Amino acid sequence: MAVDGCIHDGWLLIRDNKNLFDQEYLLQLLSSNYMYSQYRSLASGGVVNNLNSDLVQSTTALIPHKEEQCKLGAFFSKLDNLITLHQRKFIFSQYKPQLKKEKYFMLNTTQNTDLFCDYYAKWIRIYKEGAIRKVTMDKYLMTYKWLQKLIPTLMICDLNRITYQKLLNDYAEYHERQTTMDFHHQLKGAILDAVDDGFIEKDPTRKAIIKGKTPKIKKIKYLNQFELHTLLTNLNLGECINWDWFILLVAKTGMRFSEALALTPNDFDFAHQSLSISKTWNYKEAGGFLPTKNKSSVRKIQIDWQTVVQFSELLKDKNKDMPIFVKEGKSIYNSTVNGILERHCKRLNLPVISVHGLRHTHASLLLFAGVSIASVARRLGHSSMTTTQKTYLHIIRELENQDVDLVMRSLSGLS
Repeated sequence: MAVDGCIHDGWLLIRDNKNLFDQEYLLQLLSSNYMYSQYRSLASGGVVNNLNSDLVQSTTALIPHKEEQCKLGAFFSKLDNLITLHQRKFIFSQYKPQLKKEKYFMLNTTQNTDLFCDYYAKWIRIYKEGAIRKVTMDKYLMTYKWLQKLIPTLMICDLNRITYQKLLNDYAEYHERQTTMDFHHQLKGAILDAVDDGFIEKDPTRKAIIKGKTPKIKKIKYLNQFELHTLLTNLNLGECINWDWFILLVAKTGMRFSEALALTPNDFDFAHQSLSISKTWNYKEAGGFLPTKNKSSVRKIQIDWQTVVQFSELLKDKNKDMPIFVKEGKSIYNSTVNGILERHCKRLNLPVISVHGLRHTHASLLLFAGVSIASVARRLGHSSMTTTQKTYLHIIRELENQDVDLVMRSLSGLS
């Protein structure tokens, strides 16, 4: 196999100009024991063995036709996924006996005359603790506190459609409808389990009516194109990473605050002008990487060539696996970056926005530029286009009004 490529900074770059290889097959081939033994035999050096591009190009392998490569690549890729799945099942099985034991204990120590808020506390501990992110767990715990406040003496056996509806109505007096809906969903799982386990005869959540306070009109704050240009051209972008570079990157990508904090040099693919979002930074607690907000948040964002040039220079001597905006041992606060951005806005006589406002600015400019809602949703990492439509409804309506004017002008030109 003749490899047209080179080695740079520990990476092997292969150029398949003639489209001879299937990518999955090539990955499996290069990671096989056969190729590994060739690499080892060719590697040279003192303390650390190394390869150069000439040595890599001298390796040989029998390559089947492209069609056969595709079949082999797909087969081994599927096999790798299957092995990973079984490994996960094995890890889960180690904890399964303990989970079964706790569920058995709950069933045999609970009576329908117990307080529902106590039952809910046990349900959270057994079914949710360790299975959900802390931010979600905090919401369940907040729901529990509201149960203690609203129905402190209600027994499980007394939970019926009337008492449950009253609970929702009492909660809705303090909250908007969407928040009441979330409260309802967090309770429903526990109540349905109580029905299944025989503590409640009928599902009291059936046909529940969700009420709530009239939501306040929340107009999102964002900058227009001229204002954003003014802000970015006046940032202090020196030779070292600082919070102004952070502001620039969020404005150009629309990332969430925690996603931008978690970026490492490895997340930048300068050759393809893209940025991988696969994790967040736990800035609210002790730091460390966390999963993204949802599956849709794992994505690749295309970046412009100017950003590529700037960050390729900034990151060339940085640790590849460490966050570029987080200093070891130092806490990060959202208010710190918001304060820096606020001072810039006031100095330049711009509307004061937050870092999250930069995300809104990014999305707004894309929509005004005619980018589809689907593309904007993917770039922002929204779980569905509905989220994007709800968030930027006023912008979409403004664009629709422009479309109506365009349609009318087009029709008038036909006569």
